[in-house]
Amino acid sequence: MISQEKFVGADSKYFVYSPSKNALEMFLYPLQCGRFVYLPGYHLVRESFDSFLLMYIQKGSLSLNLNGHEQTVNKGQLVLLDCYSRHAYSTKTGWECLWCHFDGITARHWYQNIVSRFGNVFSLPDPQPIISKLGSIYDVFFSGGIVREPLLSKYLTDILTAILLYTSSDARAESYVNLAEKVTAFISEHFAEKLTISQLASLVSLSDYHFIRIFKRQTGFTPHEYILNTRMNTARYLLKNSTLSVKDICFSTGFSCESVFCNTFKRREGITPAQYRAHG
Repeated sequence: MISQEKFVGADSKYFVYSPSKNALEMFLYPLQCGRFVYLPGYHLVRESFDSFLLMYIQKGSLSLNLNGHEQTVNKGQLVLLDCYSRHAYSTKTGWECLWCHFDGITARHWYQNIVSRFGNVFSLPDPQPIISKLGSIYDVFFSGGIVREPLLSKYLTDILTAILLYTSSDARAESYVNLAEKVTAFISEHFAEKLTISQLASLVSLSDYHFIRIFKRQTGFTPHEYILNTRMNTARYLLKNSTLSVKDICFSTGFSCESVFCNTFKRREGITPAQYRAHG
């Protein structure tokens, strides 16, 4: 379709897609995608547009306004927006971009994870994989070929995964990701031992306070919650897949005594470890 918006170049094209019920329940899916040339003077303000928007800026620049904060977005940068909330962008110079409005059952989780780490505007050391996948989504509709929803979902997942893995616009944010990965790897190896916050914080040369705050921001859990989750996951596995006694499982997963283990397990699962094992 040819765009009819003011201050959008005549050769700008976009496509609209209605996902199947299966896609709504299972996948990430594109809703609109396009290649646009925005002319100087373009301005858009939206209170809500039910989707998330990813744009790659190929040329020019724009001014983005979110939550009363304005920032300039330049060539080579990516923009990820929650269009369910108010947003605005405009340009004095014009810009060209490849864009995709998308949604899906996990879309908000992807959005929150990426934006909490990197913000709404970021750069990649090598944006080509993102450009390629965005282009592939556009080409599916441009070619008029068969739309394979699992494949479109894979393209979107690949894009969002690449952003999480390779974003580097904020060196501090990247170091925080590495920090969390280092600590979670250590916990996976040593969860059966007595672990303290000070011990974990010292691994990454942070104070206890800053370590707890950064770790929770990156993982969604406090260090204590993450350790307990790891111990509980291991205990559940051993109860179902070993002949170890409940007492042995208790101590092999880092609990201080059997009563603490049983009480914690029942509080989490609603049944005792023995009942959990008996249920097959």
